[in-house]
Formats: sequence, structure tokens, C-alpha cells
Amino acid sequence: MRRMPITDAFFLLAESRRTPMHVGGLNLFTLPKDVDDTTFLANLGNILRNDGDLRRPFGEKLKTGPLGVAGNIYWEEEDDMDMEYHVRHSALPRPGRYRELFALISRLHSTLLDRSRPLWEMHLIEGLPNRQFATYFKAHHCAIDGVGSMHLMSSMYSTNARNKVKVSPLSREAYELYKQQLAATSAPRAKPQEAEVKAVLDVLKGQLGGTVNVARVLRESANVWLGRNTTLAVPFHNIPKSAVSTQITGARRFVAQSWPFARVRAMGRAYDGTLNDAVMAMCAGALRKHLQEQRDLPKMSLKAMAPVSLRAAGDVDSANAVGMVIADLGTNVRDPATRFRTIKESMDAAKAQLQQLSPGEIQAYTGISQAPLLLTQLTGLSSRFPAFSTVISNVPGPREKRYWNGARLDGMYPVSIPMDGAAVNFTLVSNNENLDFGIVACRKSVPHLQRLIDYMEESLVELEDAAGLRRRRPAARKSAPQVKKSTRAASRAKARPKLAGTRK
Repeated sequence: MRRMPITDAFFLLAESRRTPMHVGGLNLFTLPKDVDDTTFLANLGNILRNDGDLRRPFGEKLKTGPLGVAGNIYWEEEDDMDMEYHVRHSALPRPGRYRELFALISRLHSTLLDRSRPLWEMHLIEGLPNRQFATYFKAHHCAIDGVGSMHLMSSMYSTNARNKVKVSPLSREAYELYKQQLAATSAPRAKPQEAEVKAVLDVLKGQLGGTVNVARVLRESANVWLGRNTTLAVPFHNIPKSAVSTQITGARRFVAQSWPFARVRAMGRAYDGTLNDAVMAMCAGALRKHLQEQRDLPKMSLKAMAPVSLRAAGDVDSANAVGMVIADLGTNVRDPATRFRTIKESMDAAKAQLQQLSPGEIQAYTGISQAPLLLTQLTGLSSRFPAFSTVISNVPGPREKRYWNGARLDGMYPVSIPMDGAAVNFTLVSNNENLDFGIVACRKSVPHLQRLIDYMEESLVELEDAAGLRRRRPAARKSAPQVKKSTRAASRAKARPKLAGTRK
């Protein structure tokens, strides 16, 4: 048996029927040419159901003592693995649009994983038009985080459409082969020099000084509460009440959409910001419009929690290696350019704070600052005392076109976790030339979730307009007939991304 780290056990402690703590992903594929759909998908199902040795912890189940998850938690081997239970083959009802697909993912993501079994499921889904099919994978957050999931999926994909994979991505064989591939592509480790050997004492001093560094950062956070720092945002401080900062139910709604990577990055650069800043600004503008529609836009700005990966390059073993920062979304600012600058200043202050810490120190600081969050989750007070308003997470993905046994990977849409006090979650993955967004929310707290997709596009257009990135149309001649559709509306229709059919 292996003891579970407390950082992973947090997600078991915080879980309830209303707040399932699993993460997932919806992947879209196009079938290869000249293959029989039924035979091809059946072969993929057989690969996924391979009952050989599975990598940790997918061949393991939970083991607890008399105190349950409140005591020590362990992983132990599952002796009677039922792959037919964990790998399921489904078909969408007609007409098999993205709407039906998202409805299915919403239902699947609403149900708790069975804690008496290994904590994962894989669904192979057919019935989409245009020779497309999908997979939906979900696993408990105590077992894997977003970057770990990306490593897991990458182990079964190839940049060559002719490559064939005959083992499950969950298998130990695929895991070992993937680690070898990572090692082959990473830079060789240099032999330590004499000066580096002599620096061991300095390293030890640095480790002993970690407590001092964490204490200094905690003092900086305390200054926020005392009003001495108005740029840095911290959990629980000035978090407004709104329709997205409420107690949630167990039912979920999911939507997805893609935007061109280059387009979003160009917008961020126009404001001297990063891709993350640009994504934050898109989501902030969409939330502002959503709350305005609900007549519930608070005077105080919403705050977002942004996970920060602490995973070392080539680390595919850690279940969770994540810190967090809090960003001011500037939702109380009308001008999009000023709102972007507010977000950038907040993110720059958060990054400057973390730069003072090592990855281990960041985890320690995150654990201390998140302790009240666990307490409010366990006591049901998160909606009354929210730590943040929403979660916006950016997970690096493949920048090349990928294939699974010849099937082209068209989209990778994360499906993450809303919680009490943060009823909507935005998570995105960079995939080839696109940014693939998955948005999941409480079905009751955030009605008409699909409208957030429209609002994100409108927000992006506003930011582009404010930065002067969009060409202005020449004035129409006086003799020209009046066009009922506005120029802006027409522009948005042309810029609408590829999953626009989901909103029909």
C-alpha cells in the first residue's frame, strides 16, 4: 500500500454529492478515410479494455482506516479489475449534434465516482456527424491533475497518422514507453562541476531558509488585508456576492469552444500582456456580460483562482503538483482596455510574489492559504465566505497535429470542477493551432451556460477593437440600401469559432 499525500487527500475531504471532485476531458476525433466505422471503434474499445498491468493509481483503489478520509488514506492494488465497468461504449441519440454530445458529458460529469473501485472511467462515444467520434475520460482529482491528464492522453497519440498504438494509455507499458520518449527528447544531464559540489552547503541553507521565505510572502498577503497593498489579490479578500458565488447543486452543464491561438495571443501582445492575461480578459468580459444580463453585476470586482503547475519537466508520476494565484478580473470596469490593465497588474503582482519561492515553498504557501477553503467546504460556508469567484486554468497541450491510430485529433476540451462559491469553471488547453475551452458550471446557478461562449467572443472583439487590431469597414455610400444587421454583429458571425453549431 502507498500512503496518499495530504495535498491529494484534500480533494477527497472536500468532496460531497453536490461537489464531485473529479476532472475530465472531452476529445474529438475524425475517423481515418476508408475504414469501417464499427470495426475501427470496436478495435479502439478493445485497446482501452486491455486488462494488463495498469499504471498507478489506475489499477489501485482507496484504503482507509476507522476514521475514513479524515484519517490516513492509502492506495492498494485492485485484485479484481473490471475493465468492462471502467471502459464504456456509447452512441448519441439522433441527430447527434454537439448539443447532444454536451448534454451527455454534462450528465456523465455530474455523477460521483465509485470509491470502492479505481477512481476513473473512459467513455468511447459514436453517433456524431461528419465521421467524428469522441472520448470522455474522468478521474478523481486525488489521482491526477490537469497536466498529468495531458501526459496521460499524450501517451496514446502520435504526430504520424500511420503510427499504430496497441496498448491502453492507462497501461504500465504505455507509461514506461512514454517516459522513455520524454527522456530521449530532454537535454542530457551535465556532470556536476567542482563549484556545484561545493555549493551543497548553499542549497542546504536555502532549504532551511524556506520557512523564512514563506513567512515573508504571508506577511505580504497580510498587508493586502490591512489595505497596504491594493494590487495583489488573495483568497477571501473582497470577494463579492453574485450569481456565480453561490451554493451549487450536483447537476452540471458543459459547453466547449475553440479560438485560434494566434488571434488570442495577438490580442494579449497588443496590451503588452501574456496569453494568460488575454484569456483572463476574455473570461472577465464574458462574466461581466453574464451578470449584467442577470442584473446581478456587483460593484466589487470578481476574483479568479488560477492554478500554477509546479510539475518539473518530465515528471509524469506526481498526482498533483499545483499552486495557485488569485487575479482581479476587473469586472467592475466598463472599458475593456482598462480592465485588461487591471488583470495584468494583478497577475504581475501574483507572479512577483511566487518568484520569491521555490516549488516546494509555493506548495507550502498554497497549503496554508487554502486551509480556510477546506474548512469552509467542509462546513458548507463556502457560498457565504467564497475564497474566489471562479477558476480560470490554462493547461499546456500539444502544439502539433496529433492522431490516434490514424484518427485525427480535432479538439481537446477539459471538463473541470465548479464548487460552492465558484459555480463556473473555465479551463483551456492549447491544441495545435487552437485554444480549446471547456466551461462547466452548476446547472441551476448558471443558467444558459452556452451564452458565455457568445460573450467570450464579444469580449474578444471588444478587446481587439480597443487595441486597434480589427480593420474598420469603410463608410457605406449614401445610395447603398440600409443593412438591417449591424456591422459588429456581422463581424462576430464571421469570427465565430468552429463549434458554433452548439448554440443553434
